[in-house]
This record gives sequence, structure tokens and C-alpha cells, in this order.
Amino acid sequence: MSTATTPTGRPPLTDRFLGGVERLGNKLPEPFMLFLILFAITGIVSTAMAAAGVTVSVPGAEEATVIKGLFTAEGLTWLTSNLGENYIGFPPLKTVMPILLAIGVAQHSGMLAAIIRKTFGSSPRWMLPYVVGFVGVISSIMADSAFVVVPPLAALVFKAAGRHPVAGLLGGFAAAGAGYSTNIFPTSLDALFAGITTSVMESLPGLGATPVNPVSNWWFNIASSLVLGLVAGVVIDRVLEPRLVRTDVPRDETVEDAESGSGGTDAEQMRAALSPRENKGLLVAVLAGVVLTAVVLVATLVPASPWRNEEGGFLPSSPLLDSIVFLVFAYFVVVGLAYGIVVGTIRSSADGVRMMTDALKEMLPFIVLAFVLGQFIALFNWSGIGSWIAVTGAAGLEGIGLTGFPAIIGFILLASCLNLFIISGSGMWTIMAAVFVPMFALLGYEPAFTQAAFRVGDSATQVITPMNPYMVVLLGMLRKYEPAAGLGTMFARMLPFVVPFWVVWTAILAIFFFTGLPLGPGTGIMLGE
Repeated sequence: MSTATTPTGRPPLTDRFLGGVERLGNKLPEPFMLFLILFAITGIVSTAMAAAGVTVSVPGAEEATVIKGLFTAEGLTWLTSNLGENYIGFPPLKTVMPILLAIGVAQHSGMLAAIIRKTFGSSPRWMLPYVVGFVGVISSIMADSAFVVVPPLAALVFKAAGRHPVAGLLGGFAAAGAGYSTNIFPTSLDALFAGITTSVMESLPGLGATPVNPVSNWWFNIASSLVLGLVAGVVIDRVLEPRLVRTDVPRDETVEDAESGSGGTDAEQMRAALSPRENKGLLVAVLAGVVLTAVVLVATLVPASPWRNEEGGFLPSSPLLDSIVFLVFAYFVVVGLAYGIVVGTIRSSADGVRMMTDALKEMLPFIVLAFVLGQFIALFNWSGIGSWIAVTGAAGLEGIGLTGFPAIIGFILLASCLNLFIISGSGMWTIMAAVFVPMFALLGYEPAFTQAAFRVGDSATQVITPMNPYMVVLLGMLRKYEPAAGLGTMFARMLPFVVPFWVVWTAILAIFFFTGLPLGPGTGIMLGE
């Protein structure tokens, strides 16, 4: 076991490495304080640059941008006059909150969990690893709930099918974590990333970049979800499960767990089979979604539809694309209500309101963090530092000839390394987007493409860092089968997922890059395409 020591008394290399990552990560301030420090540093640097009279010439701009300092009369009055606007105007709040309310109805009505259980329960034995891989990847639609819902369900159906339950447990977690940033459906994470990307591009308004919305990476996400689900299934089927069998990992929970009653209770709560009422609820939810789709098609396809652009089409921009948040909201609310009414989880309007309230409660940490994120992004744009870093960085990359796909790979590697220490996707994207979105835009890349590249680095290493709080949850589940399991055990079992996910996901991005395939509706790779 990984918790054993070597003959010299030293812990194994994996445990020493993970311990070093954990110690280094623990030295970082919590996200709110981290961005408060970054805000103060940006303020000090901007003031020094302003005092030195630094300017930057942004391509396409008629006049040079003058760097403005926070700790000046102009800067202090800007801050005190715009504190509320910087917060409320933070773009992710305007897109994430409505979608979150709708997903709250779909999730707390039980519909999303029922879909997962239905998918697991109807799959043949040989297909289970691939179903777990696919469901795990797209389970990010449930946000962090995926980490506590999918693994035990996967273990349950694996055991019922005569396969190793630990393979389902670990495989479900790996797929959910390593593929967290992608999905075949638009999610609140897409809205969050799009809002941050849009806000940082305000520092370079003259580039003519395509506006980023929650479906700007949709085609890329669909391709990534399908392929990564297959990759996860192959790793579970051909690598993880055979190794568990070879090393005689127990298939049954320990006697202690069984006596405590937790195993039976968990199995009852996480049963794979759906009741007739739940099956009926899913059928009605699908029918409700079909009816809504028909309504949307009628409203948008008629020649005089107000959701068309001035040329009578939908791309590259139109009221229809501007209504993506509304459409996602409508679909989740309609199908969630339909399911909840049939199964009885929604009996009155108060139940729907409660579910939306519960969804917001789960996002309260982000709503608080958004206050300082908004101030940081606003200062970055207002001071001109964002433009200066972008222009200087782009010139530096061009000077060393690193402007093609190798630069993108370097960006993905940096995101993967930072992900070991900064587990918050919104926090890390705020930091990286402020620098790299404008910088790569000056090199000719659409902001949506830089955002797509970030998705690869943001997720692939998420399942091998002790900074992930759900690693502790998974360890507790694993110890029901292996009481002596430790972080090193999980690291060894997760690593076979990380490398293939990283390589394959980067290869998918490369295919889009070199073929010029659109990343989403109306969104290309290069500016002006």
C-alpha cells in the first residue's frame, strides 16, 4: 500500500511528492484574500507605472493608452465611485445566476440524478466502463455534486454486474474531475468562463473579436465530451480494473462498514434502478423538452423572426445567440418542473422557489468571491495594465518566434501546473484570462479559442492534487474497501487518466486549430475568420 514506508523509513516518492504539493498549496491564501493581495499589487504597480509616464500603443487604436494608477486622486475617486458597479457589473454574475437558478430546479427535483441512474441501470455489463466514463464527463452539469453522486452509483452498478466496484468508484471520480470543464450541454461553467473572457477583452475593444457567450465552445465541448468519455472507459476497462484484480483489492466493503449500517443505507439511497414513477417523470420531461424545442423552432425559423440578424441569418451574431442564457434557463426549468411535478418533488410554486434558493446557497462562496474578482478585473482594465501586458507579451512571443500551436501548448501546461495549487476554476481563469486572452488576441486568436485551451489545462490535473477537497471524500469512500488506502493510493490510480486525458484533449484542440473548425456557433479560431 502507498501508506507503507521504504526500508530506510522514508515515505514512498509519490507520497513525498503529494505532500510537497499539499504543503505548497496550503501556503497560498484562500481565494478571496489571494485576489485582494493581487488587487493591491496591481494598484501599487499601476501607480508606479503612471508616475513613470508609461504608455502603450494598442494595435488599431488611434492614440496611445496611458497607464493610470490606483493610488492617485483619479484612481481613488474611480474606485470609490465604481465599487458597486465593479461588483454588480461583473459579467459572470449576469450569466451564471439565471442558469444556476434553472439548473437548481433540474437538480433538486431529482431529474439529473435520475438520468444518471437510468443510464447506468440500462447498460450491459461490457459497456459499463464506457457509460461511467461518458456520464462522469458530462456530470459537471451538476457542478460539484457530481463528485459525490457519480462515484458511489458507479460502484453500485459495477458490483451488481459482477465487475469490480472500486473500478466504478475511482473511474467515475476520475471522469468527473479530469473532464470537468467540458459537457455536451451548456452549463453554468460555460456562462462563468464566457463572462470572465468578455470582461477582460474590454481592455482591447478595437480588435473586432467575436463576442463570447455560453455556447462559444459548444462544438469543441461536444467533441471533447464524446472522445474523453470513450478514453475514460478504455482506461477503466483496460488499465484500472485489471490492475485492481491483479493486486487483489477487495470487492466488498469491510465488515466494520457493514456493521455500522452505512453500506446498506448508502445502497438504498443511491439505488440504480428507477421506480415506475421516476421513469414516467423522465418521459414527461423529454416530451416537455420536445414541445419547447418546437416552440423555439417556430419562433426563430419563420422568415420575419425578430431573433434573426439584419441579414436574416443567425451567425456570427443575432438576437438568438444573445438569448442563449434565456434558452438554457428555459430548457432546464421546463424539463425540471415537468419531472418534479410527475414524481411529486414539486407540489407547489414554493417548492420550485426553494430549489432555486438552494442552488444559490450552494454558490454563495462564489458570489462573495465575485466581489473581489470584479474589482480586480475592473482595475486591470481601467488602469491599462492589461493592455500593456498583452502588447508587451505578444511582442515578446513574436520576438522568439513562439506564436503558433506550441505557444498554446505552453499555455495549457501552465494551466495544468497552476491547477495543482489553485483548484478554483473561476479564480484561476480570472488570473490567466486577464493576461493571456488579450495577449493571444493580439497574436490573432479569438478569445473563445484561448478559453477552449484553458479548459484542457484546468481539468486534466484536477484528480491528482490534494488541493481538491473532494479527494478527501473519495478517500473515505475508498477506505470502505481498502482501510489502509492513502493519498498515494489514489494518485497511483488517477494518474492513468490524467496523461491520456491531457494528450487526447490537446490533440482534439489541435484538430480544431489546424483544420479551422468552428469552436461553436459563429466562433472560429483566428480573428476575422
